[in-house]
Formats: sequence, structure tokens, C-alpha cells
Amino acid sequence: MSVVPAAPEPGLACVVLAHTAPDQVRRLVTALDPFPVFLHCDVRTPREAFRRMTEDLPARVTVMPRRRTGWGGWEMVAAELDGYRAALETTASHVAVLTGTDYPLMSSRAITEYLATVPGRSVTASQPLPLPQWGHGGGFWRLRFRFRAWRQHMLVLPVPRRVPRGVVIAGGSQLKLLAREDVAAVIRTVDARPDLVRFWRSTWIPDETFVYSVLHTPEFAPHFLERRVMGSAWYIKWDGAPRKSPPWLTSADLPELARHRDGAVPTIFARKFSSAADPLVLDEVERLARDRP
Repeated sequence: MSVVPAAPEPGLACVVLAHTAPDQVRRLVTALDPFPVFLHCDVRTPREAFRRMTEDLPARVTVMPRRRTGWGGWEMVAAELDGYRAALETTASHVAVLTGTDYPLMSSRAITEYLATVPGRSVTASQPLPLPQWGHGGGFWRLRFRFRAWRQHMLVLPVPRRVPRGVVIAGGSQLKLLAREDVAAVIRTVDARPDLVRFWRSTWIPDETFVYSVLHTPEFAPHFLERRVMGSAWYIKWDGAPRKSPPWLTSADLPELARHRDGAVPTIFARKFSSAADPLVLDEVERLARDRP
């Protein structure tokens, strides 16, 4: 008689991709207690900043091997995948991918209680391309041409190529809240399809398309679409201005953060914060989390 494996206990494993602001990263790690954290710091981060970020961390934090995670390139996905493999060694039911400038809007207890209501279900707003907000052609240009990033500049080889057959090209935010089953499906696909990894290595901003394309392809993740919760677990304040990164959140944004956090699909995290931009905002966010009904 076959034995059905027990469902994982509700809980979160956190993959944190950091570059700067060691004090703020450590504050984020503290706010995520007692969740396991898999912390990646860009190899280009100065030695002293890396030491301050990683010195004397609690045992629940694993400092991952460092990669050169530049803007727009594959190495950001590679660091994410490293975190997935490590997170699957835990018993967490879900895995979140965060940056060092993110912060939770709920207590860890409230997050765990919410995850218990969505067992085996990812929370994403990902969609198949075309995505109108991604410019001409809905973003297919990100994959149809070969790209490299150089000092936050785009280098492109303007010779079109064929997109992999049988793959549903989808996109969404780099920030993700995925069910354990979906994380495992991504890792299985990476191990079984090195051709996809080779292709995506030369796409533009692959951390917004690779994982979602795997999950939206029924061959790789057959139950993703029927199980997932459609919505974002993050509040990000895109203000309509042309920019490569969203603006900093400040205390003036607290009412909007509270409104989104308590919506039909709770907003668990927000980005991005900077103590330099507003030294008091994280104190207010923590108070907001404590006061949640």
C-alpha cells in the first residue's frame, strides 16, 4: 500500500536577495523571525558591508554562496534557484522571494495563519505574455533577442530567434510567494531542461519571466493555474513615472499599506523601504503589523 506524504506544516521559507544597506537587511531578518532565511548578498557588495550584513546571524539564517547578481541578467535567477533548493530542505509550505528593501506588513504569526488558508497554492499575479505594461509587443522582445546587461545598460543583438516550443511564456514581478509544490516543479524543470536555462541566460530581466513561464506551462506544473491565488502578496508603489525601480515608501504611504494589507488577497509585504529616505517608516510599519485585527 502506498503511503501519501504528509502535507507540510504552514510556514514560510524566505529567500532574500540583498545588495546594500546591511543594517536594514538585518532588521528584515529579525522581522521574519522565526522563519528560515536564505540570504544572498551580491558578490560586488563591499567586504565591510557584507560583514555587517552577515556577522552573528541567528541559526535560522543561511548565508548562500555569493553570485554577481547584476541588474537585468540571469545571475539573479541563479541566486533565486539556489535559495529554492535550500528552502526545499525545510518543512515550510511556502517560499517567498524578497529583496533586502522589502518588509513584512504582518506579524509572522499572522503570515502563518494566512498560509494555512491557502495550502498548496501560490499567490501570484503572473500572466501569459503579452503584457501591455512591458512595451512594444507586450514584452516578447525580452526573449526574441539576445541581451546582456552592462552597468545598468541594455546590450542587444538585434537578430530574432525562436522562442522554445511548448513553453507558455508568462511574466510577473521578481517578488514571489510560491507553494512548496510549485517551487519543486521549478527545480525539476531546471534539472531536466538545461536547454531552457541556456535560452533564458540571454533574455532580458529573466527573473520576471523564467519561473513564471515554467509554472504556466502545464507540462512542467500541471496544477499551478487551477490552484494558485490570483493576486499579489506585495504592495509596490509604481507611480506611472518612467523609472527602473519603484520609489521609496514613506510614512505618508501607511494608510495605503494598511488598505492593501487587509484586502481580499492580503498584501503580506511591501517594497521598497530605505531608512535614509524615511528613518521612521519601518517603526510605523512594525506598529501597523502589531495592530492588525
